Amino acid sequence: MAKPVVIWGAGAIGGTIGAYLARAGQEVLFVDVVPEHVAEIGAGRLRIEGPVDDFTTGGEAVTPEGMRGKHACILLAVKAHHTEAATRALAPFLAEDGIVVSCQNGLNELVIADIVGRERTIGSFVNFGADYIEPGKILFGNRGSVVVGELDGAATPRIAELHAQLQVFEPDAVLSDNIFGYLWGKAGYGSILKASALDNDSIADFIAAPERRALIVALVREILAVAAAEKVRVLGFNGFDPEGFARGDEAAIAASMQRMEVFNRGSAKSHSGIWRDLAVRKRQSDVAAQLAPVRAAARRHGLATPIADRLVELIGEVEAGRRAIGPESADALSAVVREAA
Repeated sequence: MAKPVVIWGAGAIGGTIGAYLARAGQEVLFVDVVPEHVAEIGAGRLRIEGPVDDFTTGGEAVTPEGMRGKHACILLAVKAHHTEAATRALAPFLAEDGIVVSCQNGLNELVIADIVGRERTIGSFVNFGADYIEPGKILFGNRGSVVVGELDGAATPRIAELHAQLQVFEPDAVLSDNIFGYLWGKAGYGSILKASALDNDSIADFIAAPERRALIVALVREILAVAAAEKVRVLGFNGFDPEGFARGDEAAIAASMQRMEVFNRGSAKSHSGIWRDLAVRKRQSDVAAQLAPVRAAARRHGLATPIADRLVELIGEVEAGRRAIGPESADALSAVVREAA
């Protein structure tokens, strides 16, 4: 792939990956909408800190208005609800044979492919923990799964090259012929993180709380039922066992929840990025955008998603200032499960 690699969205995910590539000598062009962050990166003051690593690097950095040229590889790392706008903004700068790699949460590959073409879209799954703290500073809280794959599962030279590049950041990065299996797995696991954002408990405490168990199990199974209807072979990671949840296997679910709790207790990133958007940064989250393709797929198959629907409603109320984060809001979501029972 021609250099440089473009990181479009240099926050928690993009900034961390880009910093590792830059430190390794890769030519990286960082693109971000926050001018102060762009200035810090351009001045060589992009700081990655936390228990995983601690270093400072930088590289060429611009706002989208400063983009020029045609680029072979653009790693897109914006929030799900900004995917369409960001993809339309980057499209003029993508080479004819270039690729856009969705380093995001959600099924954003579907949106990207509609804009730049399926043949120029690469699937990616990330589950490491990172937080954008302030301009030029990112917390790298813990390592987690990183996976890439062609949307059709093909083994191509470009996906092999991209995989090798990402191993600079995550040595255990996986090259998969079933990237949608991981993305739907993250949809199931990620639903727990979304629900946890309604309360101020850490992710680990939310998973461990006995009063949340029925909600977690029902919500995950609701998402996985949609994946099954889509005929996706869902894959697990970092302690999450989608097959156990889908079967309703109580022993497997209990073991999986314990592993997920341990995984999250080992992270310096204690809360989800969604909670941070709501509670700290006071801005709209991407919960609705992440769940939109899941809910749309459910409707196509005639499946109801009452818990996911209510989750979107409750998060929307928090975003609008009509609801406070706390146990009462998490209880309001649990009520859907109790009523169904």
